Parts: sequence; C-alpha cells; structure tokens
Amino acid sequence: MRPRPIVPPILAVLVAFAAAGARVAHAQEGQFLTEAEAPTAVFPQADRVERRDVASTPALREHMAGRLAGTTPSLWEATYPVFHVWHGADALGTAVIVEEIGKHRPITFVVGVRPDGAIADVAVVAYREAYGGEIRMPRFLRQYRDRKPGEALQPYRDITNIAGATLSVEAAGRAVKKAQALVACLAAGDAAP
Repeated sequence: MRPRPIVPPILAVLVAFAAAGARVAHAQEGQFLTEAEAPTAVFPQADRVERRDVASTPALREHMAGRLAGTTPSLWEATYPVFHVWHGADALGTAVIVEEIGKHRPITFVVGVRPDGAIADVAVVAYREAYGGEIRMPRFLRQYRDRKPGEALQPYRDITNIAGATLSVEAAGRAVKKAQALVACLAAGDAAP
C-alpha cells in the first residue's frame, strides 16, 4: 500500500478559498423578482397595476434614440413590459422592464419612472453574470432615485462605481435612460398602441 501524500496546509487553504469563491460568484447570478413583482418593487405603495406590452418598432427606437442624448443601448428588446401604477386615484408612474448587457450577458432591470420623468426607484429582476452582482443592492441603486431625464449617470462622476463591476454599473445607467426615453415616448404618443 502506497502512503498518501501529505497536502501542505497552505494548499488546502487555497483550495478551500477557491471553492468558496466559486460559490460566491455563482451566488451573484439569479432571478430576484418575477415580472408580476417588478412594478411593486419600484412603487411599493401601488395598489393597482395595469400592464401593457409595447412593441419595439423601428419608429419607436428612432424616437427613443432621439431622447437618449448620445447614449446607445446595448439591446433593443422586441417588446417592453410596461406597467402603469396607481395608489387609489393617484397615478404613481410607470414601471418598465428593460435589459442591458453587462459584461457578457443581459441584466434585466425594472425602472420606476414618475409622471415628471424622474426615477422613483430601480431594481434588478435578473442578473446573469458571475461578478458584479453588487449592483442589485439597494445602497447602489438608491443613487438613481430622483434622477431626471438627460442626466449623464456616468460611473466615477455621477454614480459611485463598484470595483470590478464597471460594465454592470454602466448597464444600469443605460437601463435607466432607456426606460425614461420609453416613458417619454409613450407620453408623447410616439408608440403604436
């Protein structure tokens, strides 16, 4: 019988850290909200929600691009789930589900836009990357509240960045701007019913 090799203690520690790191990276991916939960994630006081699917036609994309002030979305979805939300008789705003590419894969956001065009709140519906999932934390997303259309939302300048998640942070900014542009186009009648 052969003697078992002795594993140096430092190697055992490194293997344990590598295994823990793989679990942490995998833990960042996930579906965090259902589509039905999304509107009340950004408008928690809502008691009535009406859904509308808006087709992303070439004309709508052109109108939205004109409102994006130089920001280029990484994706143009085929349709946008749009939720008009109320509390009693008061319109709270519109929640829009949009996607933007992080580093390699799409990140699904729900963006709440108030009637004045400012952001009520933002939440991550689904995150598909191994790293950068910290963008779904309320402490980070809180930075987008009350942002008005036309604000730059650039990491390190307007938005506090997350180390190792710059592409995800940029995706969040594009998602917010895209949602604001879509809501403005809907208000202006630029989208087909």
